[in-house]
Amino acid sequence: MKTVASFGISRRFLRVWNRNLVVYRKIWLINFLPPLFEPLFYLLAFGFGLSTFIERITFEGVELSYIRFIAPSLLAVTVMYNAFFENTYASFVRMYYQKTFDAMLATPLSLEEVITGEIVWGATKSVIAAAIMLVVLSLFGLVAYPWGLLILPLAFLGGLAFGSVGMLFTGIVPGIDTFNLPIFLFITPMFLFSGTFFPLDNLPAWAREVALIFPLTHLVRLTRYFCLGVLRVDLLWGVTYLAVFAMVCFPLALFAMRRRLIH
Repeated sequence: MKTVASFGISRRFLRVWNRNLVVYRKIWLINFLPPLFEPLFYLLAFGFGLSTFIERITFEGVELSYIRFIAPSLLAVTVMYNAFFENTYASFVRMYYQKTFDAMLATPLSLEEVITGEIVWGATKSVIAAAIMLVVLSLFGLVAYPWGLLILPLAFLGGLAFGSVGMLFTGIVPGIDTFNLPIFLFITPMFLFSGTFFPLDNLPAWAREVALIFPLTHLVRLTRYFCLGVLRVDLLWGVTYLAVFAMVCFPLALFAMRRRLIH
């Protein structure tokens, strides 16, 4: 069996992924409804509501209707939320309250395989949610195909990035209530200042520089261009940033979880 020597990860991590998939399928309706209705509520409130006051908005030199501007942002936020919350609250519950991690570690699975399976599952949930939301947005003519299909692999990459940093927080927070801190200090600023509701050009110069540090900024920009059916060479920078962010946070998450569960 092939193994990544540095982390002790083999394909057995798919067992963990499959376990979470089985649980997901048992309560599929509960998991299916939020990504189906959430974009509808946001589109009604922000897209159709605010669009009556904001007729056109300029995004990197291109004029868009507000609903076309915000719809891809909501898709990117959905990717972030699904991966981050799956690998924080849900993973913490499985680890601390349900003792699922203890049960899995009593098998030949290594800790690294368990955590990898959890992170990959978080990314998979992001893809599922993105696919459902993509269908909803397509019904309103807000996605240009075939380039819009690139959002699905992008959702997986974004899911890996946010799932990894979410698992990192799971490894260091003392209790489930403490997740309020990374949500308040990390998720909320990204939600508000990553070009989601207004262009980054509207921010002061220093704030634009800070926004570029946020992974959601790059995910929103990529999603917006894919929804518009536009491919540009400079988009590779955003893909690279998300990949590097995931590659940095992933081993940190493994280290934090090993320190928490083993040492």
